[in-house]
Amino acid sequence: MRAIQLHEFGPPENLVLGEVPDLSPGPGQVRIAVSASGVHLLDTSLRRGEAGGPMPPPELPTIPGREVAGVVDDLGEGVDESWRGRRVVAHLGMVPGGYAEQAVTAVESLHVVPPSLGCAEAVAAVGTGRTALGVFDLEPPAAGDVVFVPSAAGGVGWLLVQAARTTGATVVAAARGAGRTARLHELGADLVVDYGLPDWADRVREQVGGLSLVYDGVGGAVGRSALELMKPGGRFMMFGWSAGEATRIGTDDVVASGLTVGWLGQRMRALPGGIPALAARSVELAGKGWWRPLVTTYPLADAATAHADLEGRRALGKVVLTVER
Repeated sequence: MRAIQLHEFGPPENLVLGEVPDLSPGPGQVRIAVSASGVHLLDTSLRRGEAGGPMPPPELPTIPGREVAGVVDDLGEGVDESWRGRRVVAHLGMVPGGYAEQAVTAVESLHVVPPSLGCAEAVAAVGTGRTALGVFDLEPPAAGDVVFVPSAAGGVGWLLVQAARTTGATVVAAARGAGRTARLHELGADLVVDYGLPDWADRVREQVGGLSLVYDGVGGAVGRSALELMKPGGRFMMFGWSAGEATRIGTDDVVASGLTVGWLGQRMRALPGGIPALAARSVELAGKGWWRPLVTTYPLADAATAHADLEGRRALGKVVLTVER
């Protein structure tokens, strides 16, 4: 099979396409003929030889990637024959191997892809979707809330805007650059702002008066500005820092305005059914059209370009590698 391999830590160009042996599923496993593979921001950290959140740098050579969708084409011992030929999506967990034409995983990790959903969208739902759903479940908006979603043109933010709009809350969607903010108008947000402009915070204050709930996956200066826009008693939910550092929040910030500050982290696992249940619900909701993932696709051979565009903030939504068959 063809696969993207990393033999040396470094720039995106170190991701190279080559031939590797076909995979065989073990007991309780299936093999997936992969049609779509998810690319995550932490993949870029691992490629550079840095830790990706809880994941240490991999042993080399490695095949990156942990989210795949496709058709089950081989079964390991003990797996029901009914799985053969089914279109499925799976998160491989802490085990890499997604950037390839084949992937092997435990049958318990599989989610059936609804007929209405493409494989690329299913990959987005099983990965970024479960994160968005966890954030939403842990800190759901109420009808009177003013919700701020930075990086709303990214995979998680795009879904959070849609989820927040179902509650009747006022939703402020934000991104950097005219090209990205233009796409946000498709979501029907009450206000769209470009935080690449110096007066964006003033515009938010003038238009909505302040924020009661922030879903912060950006951090840095953007997160700090959002914090300073908070109304007394607001909630600030953190789930990442794509800007390179988490939003700086001190005790004085919390005490002065009575803020509730949360961090996604291990709290997702404490939700009913844990992370697998979030992934299953996210795929189901996408299949029903409750939310629709935004994806940018690249051929498997262009994994280096996909990484470069993700790091350079040139890709919209979830970045997905596709396999021609």
